[in-house]
Amino acid sequence: MIGQLLRSDFLKIRRKGFWLLTVIGPLGVVFMQTVNYGVRKDYLLKQSDDNWSYYLSNVNMFTPLALVLGIVILTSLMASVENETNAWKQLIALPVSKMTVYLSKFTVLAALLLVASLLLMLFTLGYGYYLDLGTDIPYIDVVKFSFYPYIAALPVLAIHLWIALVSKNQGVPVTTGVIGVILTYMSYNLPDWLIWKWPALMNGWVEPLTIVWLGIGFGVLLYLAGMLDFVRRDVT
Repeated sequence: MIGQLLRSDFLKIRRKGFWLLTVIGPLGVVFMQTVNYGVRKDYLLKQSDDNWSYYLSNVNMFTPLALVLGIVILTSLMASVENETNAWKQLIALPVSKMTVYLSKFTVLAALLLVASLLLMLFTLGYGYYLDLGTDIPYIDVVKFSFYPYIAALPVLAIHLWIALVSKNQGVPVTTGVIGVILTYMSYNLPDWLIWKWPALMNGWVEPLTIVWLGIGFGVLLYLAGMLDFVRRDVT
């Protein structure tokens, strides 16, 4: 049954802008560096002996904000797909559990963000090749900078989807989303325990992998909390 729900949800998001946003996000992050390096490439190449690492750090400056902004928009759109057509009542009336419905929504969004992370990796590598930053390409670091923020952002995805699906007033997820984006923008000054800081991979533990594991753990906890709350509510 989950397979049928996933197919149904992927069909629902066609022509809704989901896939366009999935491409625009990572493309926009790398495009910022095309402007940055296009204007002052010579200056930037003098800032470090390791051109690839310096380039990746510049890309990663914009990744968390784009990721959280994408989560906010996609979760709001996911809820609006059902709300606009008043389809919740028909969906819940089907012989499927509300847990499965919630899992399907989360899985679709997680898959879209995974694709966006993959595209970010490809775009980052592509523009790095174009800049001719050197032959010693840190492929492992490129993968980390592309996928670690995504995994670290799973709690953010879980909490924004929770709010979007259970809120009767769509102003609530919009307001929460704006606050989340602002917190991400200010992440450098935030305490390490705040989940909106985690996609920036900045912490007092030095090792970013710690945040990745925290992202998985708290992502699961917030997903379960959201799912249980969704199950007990009347969302029709």
